[in-house]
Amino acid sequence: MKKTIIYISAAILVGFAAGYLIFSDRSGDHTMQEHDHAKEQAEVWTCSMHPQIRQPEPGQCPICGMDLIPSGTEGSGVGINEIKMTKNAMALADIQTMVVRGEGENGASEIVLSGKIKMNEEATAIQASYFDGRIEKLYIDFTGQQVRKGQLLATLYSPNLVAAQQELITASSLKETQPALYSAVRNKLKLWKLNEQQINAIETSGAVKEDFPIYATVSGTVSEKLASEGDYVKQGQPILKVSNLATVWADFDAYESQVANFRTGQEIRVVSAAYPSKEIPATISFIDPVLDAKTRTVTVRALLNNSDGTLKPGMFVKGKVKGTTTEWEGKVEIPATAVLWTGERSLVYIKTDPFEPVFEMREVVLGNRMGAIYPVVSGLEKGEEIVVNGTFTVDAAAQLQGKRSMMNTTGGKSAAGHDHGAMNRPVSGGFRLLTEESQSEANRLLTSYMELKDALVNSDQAKVREYSEKALKDLITLKNKSGKESQPFYESLQKNLDGMIKSPDLKTQRDTFVILSEQMITVALEIKEKAQDLFVQYCPMANQDRGAQWLSWEREIRNPYYGDAMLTCGEVRRKL
Repeated sequence: MKKTIIYISAAILVGFAAGYLIFSDRSGDHTMQEHDHAKEQAEVWTCSMHPQIRQPEPGQCPICGMDLIPSGTEGSGVGINEIKMTKNAMALADIQTMVVRGEGENGASEIVLSGKIKMNEEATAIQASYFDGRIEKLYIDFTGQQVRKGQLLATLYSPNLVAAQQELITASSLKETQPALYSAVRNKLKLWKLNEQQINAIETSGAVKEDFPIYATVSGTVSEKLASEGDYVKQGQPILKVSNLATVWADFDAYESQVANFRTGQEIRVVSAAYPSKEIPATISFIDPVLDAKTRTVTVRALLNNSDGTLKPGMFVKGKVKGTTTEWEGKVEIPATAVLWTGERSLVYIKTDPFEPVFEMREVVLGNRMGAIYPVVSGLEKGEEIVVNGTFTVDAAAQLQGKRSMMNTTGGKSAAGHDHGAMNRPVSGGFRLLTEESQSEANRLLTSYMELKDALVNSDQAKVREYSEKALKDLITLKNKSGKESQPFYESLQKNLDGMIKSPDLKTQRDTFVILSEQMITVALEIKEKAQDLFVQYCPMANQDRGAQWLSWEREIRNPYYGDAMLTCGEVRRKL
């Protein structure tokens, strides 16, 4: 029995030893393979600005011409939907991040509104003719002229007034016997705004005046001439509009998403473009109950004291208001520049590694915009780090690497249709939208885009359709000269141009123009020799306050998303 136990124990020990030797060798082989694989990975060369370029040897980037750098461990150790960028790429693209702060810590509870000075309609009077007649002399020659109450404005010849004066002269001789008739005649003249002194003068002199004076009933500034010398006017017909500019209105445009932040009686500080150092305290006196369906704005008004006459109707002003909305349940605030919008979703990029440039897209729920800040209802916590400048660049890198992005909610494929594995395999040449042969076609497409943009600036729907058709022809020519990899991109661009052509109204055209412009910026970045300087411009209020970009030959802002409604709203983001 003892021998049996010894044999079994020995067999077990031998088994353990054999297993150790077998699996130990395999593990060693595996370790060596991993080492060799890591060595192989370290030999991949990439571009700091275009991480999709991965080549097995050093050289120049086929897109931007920069020297390739070793990829090292780039891309390793990141999550399935995280992207890693080089520090050089971060610097060149001016990608900036910030740590999310709590409510009010960003100092952004102030909303800035744009508006104009207008005449106070409550202090405007119409100077009318109180009887029929012909204007013999008009003493007010131009608008803007100052008038005083009681000042002579015009003289009229009125057959009816001549007859009424004759009646007064006749009735005055009968006032003892027919006092009722005499009183009725005098009252008739009073209804025509003749005062007691004028009536007594007619009665005393016994002479009929043919040209009768009209005097100003209020003091103010002539804001409109409604009649000229020689005109025949009817009783009650306006001759002049006189406005008292001692007080004026400041009318501001508040967007639909901002309306909840305002109430009557709320304090507002007004600054005019003419006197930028002078801040005028006021209160909101009126909020329009009707939304302008065309501009999606509501008029917010403040009454301003203008006793010194420095504020002129038509002047541009800005109003600074502290928001009143406190019902949102968010705990943090973020800059509007951090947010990407697609449909109903709002997205930000989180820096997931505090020491490395690793980012991941996250969907957030936002409250009403307050100036340049959004309160976050959900999706972010205080202390997290987000991208606040260069968000589109980070998103483009995510698309190219097949990660979750603005246009790709699930990941797995890049914007160009490549799978993630293929994007990480070494390639010779890389993916480019434009070839040497297609540069001139790209320039023609860019010119057609500019014509299309100008048509939107002029709010000319027919021209928008015409230039969209022209751009579509240029795109098809470009597409036929481009490589297989770029076809999905150009098909998407073609779809948007088709949408511009078939859009039923300007609003739909402008909505489509948001994505079309982003695509054209991508094309423009690869054009080597542009006809002239090119500017990327941005309006934070376009695209329903989500912000939108466009391209322009000129630095001066001409907003295609609003036209005349807000022609100069925007800023230059970048010069190409």
